[in-house]
Amino acid sequence: METPIKNAIGKDTVIKGDVESSGDIRVDGKLIGSLKSNGKIFVGQTGCVEGDMTCKQAEIAGVVKGILKCEELTTLKATSKVELEMLTKQLCIEVGAVFTGKCQMTQPTTPVTPTAK
Repeated sequence: METPIKNAIGKDTVIKGDVESSGDIRVDGKLIGSLKSNGKIFVGQTGCVEGDMTCKQAEIAGVVKGILKCEELTTLKATSKVELEMLTKQLCIEVGAVFTGKCQMTQPTTPVTPTAK
């Protein structure tokens, strides 16, 4: 059973800057900047991220442009449109997803941890 997502960037929200979360985060709005999470990043169908993402798991159903570093599984849903340089352990691409870029399948050497400020 999945844990409910407690952090979210809403559909009509635009954030310019860097976001860090110790848990899962959902993006249904627009983020221009980096996004780091110790958990899962979910980009919904209306979501857009322009910047680098670092996380344990990623599920993308919207638009993402940048670099993705994912410790475990990255899932590109059928509605996703991504331009990525991706580093991930596992990759699942649904039929209909648009992926432009490159992917390196790897086992990360260090765990993802947001930096404390």
